[in-house]
Amino acid sequence: MIYVFDQSLEGLLTAIFEWFERKPGAVRLCSTLHYQPDAFSETLFIHTDSEKAGRVWKGLQQRLSKEWLRKLYCCFLSEQEEAFVAFFNCCCILFKQQGAEQNYGDPFVLTVAKLARSVEREKHRMEAFIRFEKAEDGLFYCGIDPDFNVIPLIAGHFTQRYADQRWVIYDIKRNYGIYYDLRQTTEIFLENGLQLLQQKEKVQQDEKEKLYANLWKDYFKSTNIQSRKNTKLHVRHVPKRYWKYLTEKQPE
Repeated sequence: MIYVFDQSLEGLLTAIFEWFERKPGAVRLCSTLHYQPDAFSETLFIHTDSEKAGRVWKGLQQRLSKEWLRKLYCCFLSEQEEAFVAFFNCCCILFKQQGAEQNYGDPFVLTVAKLARSVEREKHRMEAFIRFEKAEDGLFYCGIDPDFNVIPLIAGHFTQRYADQRWVIYDIKRNYGIYYDLRQTTEIFLENGLQLLQQKEKVQQDEKEKLYANLWKDYFKSTNIQSRKNTKLHVRHVPKRYWKYLTEKQPE
């Protein structure tokens, strides 16, 4: 049997609930994005139910530590098809066997742990490498396109660190972001704003933004010791795909 869900966390948790309720045996989980009809397999389209999803999540909370709940969540945020399959099967195992999350010999448990680690690494890099630019109206903004959906994980960090200014972090790849208005951080979806973030020259920048950028580049150059330059080590810690976020890496 094929279980097809809508790629949401609630949809995935609902699929787990349906599996335990129906007990169909082995199933193949598939998101709507990758589903292809199979004439030889029965298909169940999962209708997302927040109540059923809530019951499953509450059950996981009772069985798992906060560390492992976060691993499951991070695994889901990787948005990979193998992550959804691992999440689903891992949770089914956890409900049948207490302490199964410690069995790293299980391929699903191991996949969840590996993908969670990759997402956490991307989260930390986004927190370190994001550079805001100031618009004419005083709003600080930054467009990003991370490998994984880390917006939910970085919201708290930036809310605490930049609590005295209005800012927007927008995920261009997934077309949504977060906005802080000096009181709270909310999720936003932009239409025209997406093109503006993709084409920075169309954004009306604050008149001092260019000056600050040049000052930072000068500071970076003055502290750089050419004789101790180690490009391989530098790229290992700051991969080239993140250079587009760094002011000091932009052309003059």
